[in-house]
Amino acid sequence: MKIYQYEKCETCKKALRWLKDRNIEFISLPIREKTPTKKEFLQMIKSHDGQLKKLFNTSSKDYRDPDIKNKIPDLSQEQIISLLQERGNLIKRPFVVGDGIALQGFKPDLWEKETVFKK
Repeated sequence: MKIYQYEKCETCKKALRWLKDRNIEFISLPIREKTPTKKEFLQMIKSHDGQLKKLFNTSSKDYRDPDIKNKIPDLSQEQIISLLQERGNLIKRPFVVGDGIALQGFKPDLWEKETVFKK
């Protein structure tokens, strides 16, 4: 399992701590420098039932930039994936993908329900 995160993000820190406390193995990647692959984005889009807006970190300064926010509704899925790969700060984090898992954000109650996290 991979967890794309930003080291200064408190939510990411909590997620990493949660995983470590449960001795769950993962690979941590810096989301700004190493963005998810197209295949990983497609996996996440499927988990969001095709809702592309859920991929975005809507509280980021980058997202609130009118040049970005205003053009997102007119972009295709391919264009959105390209934009997110170019600007990792736009991606909602943490971004967790692996065999049988695709999660964004950290909500412990939801994470507890994931079978891949159960021993």
